[in-house]
Amino acid sequence: MGIGVLCGLLAGAFWGMVFIAPKLLPAFSPWELAIGRYLAYGIVALVATLPILRRVLRKLTRADCVALLRQAFTGNLLYYVLLAFGVQLAGVGPTSLIIGVLPITVTIMGRRDHGAVPLRKLILPLLVVAAGIACINVDLFSGGGGHGAAASDMTEAAVRPVWQKLAGVLCAVGALACWSLYAVDNARYLQRNPHFSGNEWSALYGLSTGLVSAVLAVAGWTLGWLFAGDALTATGGQRDWQWFWTVNAAVAIGASLIGNNLWNIASRRLPLTLSGQMIVFETLFALAYGFVFDHRWPRPLEMAAIALLMVGVAWSVRLHAPDKSA
Repeated sequence: MGIGVLCGLLAGAFWGMVFIAPKLLPAFSPWELAIGRYLAYGIVALVATLPILRRVLRKLTRADCVALLRQAFTGNLLYYVLLAFGVQLAGVGPTSLIIGVLPITVTIMGRRDHGAVPLRKLILPLLVVAAGIACINVDLFSGGGGHGAAASDMTEAAVRPVWQKLAGVLCAVGALACWSLYAVDNARYLQRNPHFSGNEWSALYGLSTGLVSAVLAVAGWTLGWLFAGDALTATGGQRDWQWFWTVNAAVAIGASLIGNNLWNIASRRLPLTLSGQMIVFETLFALAYGFVFDHRWPRPLEMAAIALLMVGVAWSVRLHAPDKSA
């Protein structure tokens, strides 16, 4: 279990990179960021898999292919697109508030799995995690002192029509459902199919994601709504394609290839009632990277959120431990 917790923590450290990429590429749309990231992931996965590709393909069954395509579409592409539309239509605040309950939804969905701790014993640590998530979003809604990106997001959200806000909320709920279903599906499939290692499944997952992304990229480019030369976002800026592919390659290697491999190891070793809460580390590391990127220290509510999230997860780990020494 200790190795599983450590891998879950490190996966969160790599996944936190994803939240910095849009800041590094302000001139590209969410569609382009999603397709670019997962195309790069597919290429990196293909290169990494070449030495073992023949051996892995021999073990691949039709059921494995269906599961890979299902998880690639649900957990990567559809999730990211719905998340991006949620932010565009409803704003960062409402979207992050909805997505932030991922650790709780995954824990509840996995409450009947083997090795799961009864949900009644996890109520208190789950409430602590929920309080930490609430602190992050209260800070976001309050504008962090009335200035910065959160404040501007609140101003923009105030003038949006009701139907647009509702559509954004529905997209955010859809994104939450997509990643919750992926996390549960991936964990259960790995536990039922031990003939694939975490590294092999991560590589195959990357190949399937790259394949789906390539199909969407060709369709988007043909229809003219993807990779258009004059399609700048509202922030403007130069469309540096070399920088675009450099950032996406870094995210593909770190967040997708290495991060997903670590997550697969954690999913195989931990019950869903615990592995679901490991997703909290993605939020924690994303916050830390954001502080470094913005050259500032965390505000009081952000510090409270970090402390509550760490206490809640540590408490849950303790409840899952088979004995006191663990």
